[in-house]
Amino acid sequence: MSKPSGIQKYRDFYTMKPGAGFFQKEFGYYCLDRWYEQGLPRDANLSEVFGYDEPGRVDLYGLGGCEAAFVPEFETKVLRTDGPHEYVQDFAGRTLKCFTGRRQGFMPEYVDHPVKDERTFRELCEWRMQYDTPERLKQMDNYLPGYVEKQRQGLFIGQLIVGGYMYLRSLIGPGELPIMFYDDPELIHLCMQAWLELADHVTAYHQKQVKIDELFISEDICYNHGSLISPSMIRSFLFPYYQQLIANMRARQPGHTLHIQVDTDGRAMDVIDIYREIGMHFISPCEVASGCDVVAIGRQYPDLLLSGGVDKRVLAQGKDAIDRMVDRIFPIMQARGGYLPTSDHGVPEEVSLENYLHFRKRCLEFA
Repeated sequence: MSKPSGIQKYRDFYTMKPGAGFFQKEFGYYCLDRWYEQGLPRDANLSEVFGYDEPGRVDLYGLGGCEAAFVPEFETKVLRTDGPHEYVQDFAGRTLKCFTGRRQGFMPEYVDHPVKDERTFRELCEWRMQYDTPERLKQMDNYLPGYVEKQRQGLFIGQLIVGGYMYLRSLIGPGELPIMFYDDPELIHLCMQAWLELADHVTAYHQKQVKIDELFISEDICYNHGSLISPSMIRSFLFPYYQQLIANMRARQPGHTLHIQVDTDGRAMDVIDIYREIGMHFISPCEVASGCDVVAIGRQYPDLLLSGGVDKRVLAQGKDAIDRMVDRIFPIMQARGGYLPTSDHGVPEEVSLENYLHFRKRCLEFA
């Protein structure tokens, strides 16, 4: 019997086929430099080394991921230097405190954000979100033919979009945003209307050439104790715009199903019921340190697609701990279907190459 293609395996995952082989992939890496020191060739093909499947899906971009989809972006520049630190304006208009001469390999401190009020939003940000500028249209015209071909080949087509919470946070700041919901709700709605207008026009442009299988909402709305804003705030400030966008996207492709995925770190199970109100079908990446247990969630929500759920801390502990985790989770989730096993975030540098190779060996037993 021939091995199923990556496309077929991803479709089996998405249709929740019980007993189907797991689609093999990883969330991401923060460990590669350490692995190179431990013997991984720098030119290694990770898909070959770790046994990942060929792609089963591709994602359309153009609507942001963790920040607003500005075209043009802000100029990245050093604003001032203060001894060992420099203050940098990034592409999203935020001010970051970094080590002088070093901007990678650590989490910078975000000390300022561009939007303070209606004036700063309109002057600094709104014009960067126009949907019909020559630069934005040229970008789409350049990448869309490739997606047309991928859909012809049978790949699943996703549309990545920065979620409303993540978008507002990048504009206003995580500390200031909850206060702004109370002090200036009109500003929040103004920002979200601009989000919707851009998203609706860009997805409409995409949908002239391809049918979109999933709207992937990059939200990051949870921390380790639950949601960062209340259910009433989610329903008042985010959902009206989500619902309108989803309705418009579905109307543009009658007869073709549009699924909804929500991506959030933290205690994700606390928002599952809320986001199912907009038709969420898939939640990721199920962070174990925040209490997410994919076996328990899978039993409570038998129709919900799940990914993640592999504790990155356990990957660092050793082979016996990895075996116990795999043996507890994978047989149950494979029998259920609709589970994509990956680390619950990027694999950290504490995970040795030897441990990760053992984990991949165990994953391939369920391929």
